[in-house]
Amino acid sequence: MINVGGSHLSLNAFSEVVFKQNKVEIEAAALEKMEANFQFLQHFSDQKLIYGINTGFGPMAQYKVSKENVLQLQYNLIRSHSSGSGNYLSPHLVKALMLARLNSLAQAYSGVHTEVVLLLKELINKNITPCIFEHGGVGASGDLVQLAHLGLVLIGEGEVLVDDKPQPTAEVFKKHNIKPLSIHIREGLAILNGTSAMTGVGLLNIIQAKKLLQYAVILSAMTNEVVEAYDDHFSYELNIVKKHRGQNSVAAMLRDVLKDSKLIRSRSEHLYRPENIKHDVFEDKVQEYYSLRCVTQVLGPIFDTIAHAEKVVVDELNSVNDNPVIDHENHNIFHGGNFHGDYVSLEMDKLKTAITKLSMLSERQLNYLLNNKLNEKFPPFVNLGVLGFNFGMQGMQFTATSTVAENQTLSFPMYVHSIPNNNDNQDIVSMGCNAALIAKKVIDNSFEVLAIQMMTVLQAIDYAECADKLSPVTRQMYTTIRKIFPKFVDDQARYGELRKIKTWFQENEVPVFGNPVNATVAVN
Repeated sequence: MINVGGSHLSLNAFSEVVFKQNKVEIEAAALEKMEANFQFLQHFSDQKLIYGINTGFGPMAQYKVSKENVLQLQYNLIRSHSSGSGNYLSPHLVKALMLARLNSLAQAYSGVHTEVVLLLKELINKNITPCIFEHGGVGASGDLVQLAHLGLVLIGEGEVLVDDKPQPTAEVFKKHNIKPLSIHIREGLAILNGTSAMTGVGLLNIIQAKKLLQYAVILSAMTNEVVEAYDDHFSYELNIVKKHRGQNSVAAMLRDVLKDSKLIRSRSEHLYRPENIKHDVFEDKVQEYYSLRCVTQVLGPIFDTIAHAEKVVVDELNSVNDNPVIDHENHNIFHGGNFHGDYVSLEMDKLKTAITKLSMLSERQLNYLLNNKLNEKFPPFVNLGVLGFNFGMQGMQFTATSTVAENQTLSFPMYVHSIPNNNDNQDIVSMGCNAALIAKKVIDNSFEVLAIQMMTVLQAIDYAECADKLSPVTRQMYTTIRKIFPKFVDDQARYGELRKIKTWFQENEVPVFGNPVNATVAVN
């Protein structure tokens, strides 16, 4: 049981709810604080002009709403802003969104009745997924459109996904004996006015980005093994003189993966022998290509970017991102812009840029293995069949190259792509949900690229007949993926195997590193 409200909700606990179906419970102290906050708002708002309670919204805030219409105002807000389009968010993303909204409201600064969080808890625990669209929110005044569709379901309207098919919320609530939310004061505005869509998507992006980093490390290790690279580029001594945490963490990961490998060579043993100085031309390369020997310098900044994104977005998860803030302890209501999503938007842009670079490293290592003129070790396209008659991994390279190119285009930042709207009331916005969803696309793409690299590495290992010389960790990876993707010689359609490996990557982690949610701790 994962407790929310009051205490800090970690990324690990968040992951347990979203991916492992752990149940949510709301701390009793949080419910008591919410009740006190709600009661304060009830009394404080009497005979006072307060935004979103007895006024219109946004640029229409100068219009007073009559007392008999204040509750209907909240329903009008939810219904009018349920205007999303495009594809539905996946159930995992919606569950993440719901948990993020629950945790924010449970901080007891939104003036909502406890009925809201108890209903959210019930939907999360019963895996009832509101139909929420990708397109709509601009990320300032929060993720208004996405959260409006959540609000629509909470009041018993709209649709929910059941067995991946939309069904009327009213029918599903009746079947599960769920009572829809009743508006008490400002529940409509409190549900809509936050960053929970971008935060939920962003947190899942970070979890998956950590997995990608793990696989980028192990694929870099396997690529170095199969070409019998030297060991000093990931050595402690080389990397420690560069003072970046990420670079040294990646170097430590590589040393863990490659421990006891019989393929990685010692520079001292192979190149520092006195007889080598007598040669004018060396058969062995003195230094490998950058994609092989600069792994720690390329993946190090990506490690640091993921770690910083985790801190920022988890802070957002545990923040109050509503407006106005109802502060019953200081007996006041504060108006401002805590709904603004710039923190998440900027981190998602940085994350997608970093993951695009990760996919570029994978593509360059892939190209090195496929180009016999570069590696001087394998046949063109690691073709295990008849050259000229069979094609090996040639067709798969097109997919990898195309997908990396898409990542590069998608890496243009959303953070600086503000468009004023809402009659210029929202004159500078974050586009945070767009940023998070595009980052998700880049991450999904990168799993495809790494899957193609894995297929190529395994074919290269079998060509070189060196599986028994791999390190224990890379040998385990070789054996595991070969069960999904057997060695091939003849040409066959490979898209099904590509999909299987991509899915395996998304759902599993490298055993030596453990849970990717804790990866930034585990490797230090």
